[in-house]
Amino acid sequence: MFSNYLIGLREGLEASLVVCILIAYLVKTGRREALRPIWGGIALAIALALGFGCVLEFGSQELTFQAQEALGGSLSIVAVGLVTWMVFWMRRTARHLKAELHGKLDAALAMGTGALVATAFLAVGREGLETALFVWASVHAAGDGSPRPLIGVALGLASAVLLGWLFYRGAVRINLAKFFTWTGGMLVVVAAGVLAYGVHDLQEADLLPGLTSLAFDISGTIPPDSWYGTLLKGVFNFQPDPTVLQSAVWLLYLVPALALFLAPVGFASGKGKVKAPDDQGSRTSKASQV
Repeated sequence: MFSNYLIGLREGLEASLVVCILIAYLVKTGRREALRPIWGGIALAIALALGFGCVLEFGSQELTFQAQEALGGSLSIVAVGLVTWMVFWMRRTARHLKAELHGKLDAALAMGTGALVATAFLAVGREGLETALFVWASVHAAGDGSPRPLIGVALGLASAVLLGWLFYRGAVRINLAKFFTWTGGMLVVVAAGVLAYGVHDLQEADLLPGLTSLAFDISGTIPPDSWYGTLLKGVFNFQPDPTVLQSAVWLLYLVPALALFLAPVGFASGKGKVKAPDDQGSRTSKASQV
């Protein structure tokens, strides 16, 4: 339930921040007439996300068990890819999100009503589709028929809406870069569990080998139906008897993804490194002083 609350909170907060920035900019610049198209685009984005979630849920029920496992495993991998891209993108752009949105909104205002609807729709729709897909994959991985995952998502989205409103009113000031770093790191851990379970689904669908080759089995120590086993499964998609392939995929994703995510911004591009010309210039300067 906590992992789904985290998904709803993070994705919902991104969408809430986008909406707040767009609306605040229009209000402050005296362009209230453009608010209606913005709200129209937001409504379309929400409807699209809900429709996508319904298609995933009810469409999969008509499939055979093997087809359901193949679909669930494939979409789990897609969801992990999207969420991974999202957390890295937000980590890089959180500090500049406001300026970026203002630029897009100015361009849309110059183009007319349709462009405003499209701007709001695209800004919120991406978050909605990612949320629907990742939540569906997470609920599918839980597989216990409990409504708790959906309750967690609903509570997360409600918290995000409340925080968005407080941001708009100026009642809450937090460091968004740090917030998205912490929640992004936790989501990487959650995504690793979803990825491992997606691989297990593909093994059950006979699309990947090794279903009977277990890496370990600690079901006796951590029973899946115990309260702590349920907690670990709900938060991290933990499985006490994973296959060798599941464990390998989990490690191969989690270790490099978390290391890169927690590395200083700009590490991969070489920012922050001492450049050779600077060293040469320093030696030249010292030589001239001698």
